Amino acid sequence: MKNSFKIILKIALAAFFLYLFLLSIGLMGVAFKGFGKDFAKNLIQTTSNPFVGLLIGILATSIVQSSSTTTSVVVGIVGSGGLTVTAAIPIIMGANIGTTVTNTLVSLGHIGRRAEFRRAIGAATVHDFFNLICVAIMFPLELATGFLEKSATLLSSAFQNVGGIKFTSPIKAIIKPAEKAIHSISLDIFDSETAAYIFILVLSAVLLFFALYFIVKVMKSLVVERAEIMLNNVINKNGHLALLAGLIFTIMVQSSSITTSLLVPMVAAGILTVESVFPITLGANIGTTTTAILASFATGNINAIIIAFVHFLFNVVGVALIYPIPIFRRIPIRLAHALGIVASRKRWYAFVYVLAVFFILPALLIFMSKLFG
Repeated sequence: MKNSFKIILKIALAAFFLYLFLLSIGLMGVAFKGFGKDFAKNLIQTTSNPFVGLLIGILATSIVQSSSTTTSVVVGIVGSGGLTVTAAIPIIMGANIGTTVTNTLVSLGHIGRRAEFRRAIGAATVHDFFNLICVAIMFPLELATGFLEKSATLLSSAFQNVGGIKFTSPIKAIIKPAEKAIHSISLDIFDSETAAYIFILVLSAVLLFFALYFIVKVMKSLVVERAEIMLNNVINKNGHLALLAGLIFTIMVQSSSITTSLLVPMVAAGILTVESVFPITLGANIGTTTTAILASFATGNINAIIIAFVHFLFNVVGVALIYPIPIFRRIPIRLAHALGIVASRKRWYAFVYVLAVFFILPALLIFMSKLFG
């Protein structure tokens, strides 16, 4: 009886800290969107150069921490004639890289515990490396052949007048009231919006570190060694099932960031491995695009549907090219492990990696391209 009560209490605590963790990610998104949504929108409108468009997609999405936001802004600009479909495609590719910044930031929450941090960095950055490899392969291919645009145009013509479907994410529905309340109270307390968003960002960081510490602690005490082995074996033996699970869960919660960020503390705790979460991450990559496709049907705008299909096809083709071939599949996993080892030895390397890949390098290259025409 006593043991049953302890287990129930631990499950309740795990659910509570999980709620705080999801709330921290939501608040982080609110803060970043508050800082940068208008900036990102103005940035997206400034180029027709495909290479600069790719960098803008990375930077804009890293600033607002949401590929959905970037994609919807791009769709709106394309729909109004501000951008061509061809010019928008590199931005969508860049958005795919930028969206991985959220789970990489989540992994920094484990920085105080070296072994945990090594595993967490690996779990987070396997998504980064996969998307970087996909872009390295498909960006030059698209420039040379236009295969994504042609395929998306062909698909979109069959779906132009279908009518849209909108899903309601159960997780977002649970988190939204607290998120809105904190947002509203912060704006009331502080005179300037900037100060309010700084406060929300600091609060989200505190909640993130607090929640991650206790999630790992509770999970370790809940999940016995046999369960760890069984969970890893089931996922590792059937990667296709894990991929499907990632896809379905992401469609349900309407966010690949939520799916991939939830995996980080599980790997950090030693419950899952980087290898076992990789197919789930790939499923999340595809799943995050499906709701945008269904929503785009409602617009009746052929360009909006084309862009939504480009995003979907980019992720599907990426998975088809890399996942089935073992030698290719191991590349992002090995890179993620290597970064985890390096970052756990010298932890400031992790901050350099995040700042350089997602913010400094894209911003610097965009600035140089504008400077030199």
